Amino acid sequence: MIWRKPASPPPGELSAAKTVLVIHLGSLAAFVQALAAAKSIREFHVGARINLLTTETTSELAQKCPYFDTVEADGKPKEAQAITQLIARVRSAKYDMIYDLEGSSRTNNYFQGMRPWPPRWSGPVSGCSHPYLDPNRALLNPIDRYQAQLAAAGLGDTPLMPDLSWLRSALRDPPRLQPDYFGLRGRFVLLLPRGSDAEPGRRWPEAKYVELAGKLARQGVTPVVLGGPEERPIGAAILKAEPTAKNLVTRPDFFQCVGLADRCFAAVGDDVDLMHVVAAGGATCLVFLSSLGNPEQAAPRGKGGVVAMTAAVIADLPVEQVDRQLRNFGVYHQASA
Repeated sequence: MIWRKPASPPPGELSAAKTVLVIHLGSLAAFVQALAAAKSIREFHVGARINLLTTETTSELAQKCPYFDTVEADGKPKEAQAITQLIARVRSAKYDMIYDLEGSSRTNNYFQGMRPWPPRWSGPVSGCSHPYLDPNRALLNPIDRYQAQLAAAGLGDTPLMPDLSWLRSALRDPPRLQPDYFGLRGRFVLLLPRGSDAEPGRRWPEAKYVELAGKLARQGVTPVVLGGPEERPIGAAILKAEPTAKNLVTRPDFFQCVGLADRCFAAVGDDVDLMHVVAAGGATCLVFLSSLGNPEQAAPRGKGGVVAMTAAVIADLPVEQVDRQLRNFGVYHQASA
């Protein structure tokens, strides 16, 4: 039998889909960005059962998310037999529509494994029912790429925005999500440095974070340092120089970081994964990006707004300029009010 590409259904038929699969197999920060597209998919497919194929890395967050009915966390099997079983499982589910938000060679292989009669599929795959094949897609900010992919699938061209504001209510706003859980009262600003193992030209120096923390503290604003194990030396240095600072490096879990982002006045930091999380959590963000790369592609997005400061050598960005931007945010005025 000769396989022929199925005709794309009219929008009304697509919106009537009863079973939908969303695929995303990336990091937690990348998944947070993909949730902007997942929200749009949920709103378009009213009443549909929407399943998510992901990994253990993102499953805990996904299970609390209002956009999915079921979460399957075995989306990246290593053994050939397990991959074959996964493809067979997806094929047998007979989904009315699949949105491949991963767009990798792995998910391309999943699609190819479902030939000669693959399901309706949205993604960067030649031969699928709803292809998104912009040759420049790898240069786009992930949010813009998702928006263009969904538009190509007929979901409209509504701007997407990462938003984790639902998380507090989904968790019933427990005490551990409150700033007071960490002894924080009043105005505070999150500092998100990059560890000293990163290239010097691609991170703001420890000494400048220390200086900025001092400026914040003198204006009655508490500097709060977040990060992973690589940021422990910077967190310790800031606390040593400014005892009123809070060094929370490695202490909050993902959900607590979102809770802090929701209640902070601003977040300042390097191009780290956590910056995308706090931006989606609602923080107004000031992020340092290299002008030698693609700043627009790397910039986080969030409802609180994001200001990018760029330089060929990020270490050259002066503390005074950062401090001035925080004044423009109204940080110091609000702290003294």
